[in-house]
Amino acid sequence: MELSQTRIKERIQRKTNPEIIELLRLARKHKAWASLTKIISGSTRRYSSVNLDQIDKETKAGDTVVIPGKVLSSGKLTKKVKICSLSISETAMSKLKETKSEYSSITEEVKSNSKATGVKIIR
Repeated sequence: MELSQTRIKERIQRKTNPEIIELLRLARKHKAWASLTKIISGSTRRYSSVNLDQIDKETKAGDTVVIPGKVLSSGKLTKKVKICSLSISETAMSKLKETKSEYSSITEEVKSNSKATGVKIIR
C-alpha cells in the first residue's frame, strides 16, 4: 500500500531529526523512492538493524543496498558493494574498508540516483 503525499507530509512534520526531514523531502519528489519514504516516515521502531552477514547473503558484487536503519558489524562482508543507510557502526565501517566497499548516506544516494536504478532495499 502506498501512502498519499498528504500523509507523508503530515509524517514529516512530526520528525525532529533534520537529516531525516531532508531525506524525506528529497525522496518524496521521486516515485521510485516511495517504498523507502513510507518506511522512514513511519515510527523509528520500524527502522531496521542489519548485520553485514545478512547483506552478504542477499547481495551480489557491485549491488547498491539501502538499509532504512543501522548497519551492524556482525559477520563478514566478502564482496564489494555500495551500502547506503541512516547510520553505521564504527566496526562495520572498518570491515567495509577491508573489502573496499563504499558507504554513503541515503540522502546522498537519493540525490545522485533519483530513479533508484539498481537499488535493493534490505530490512
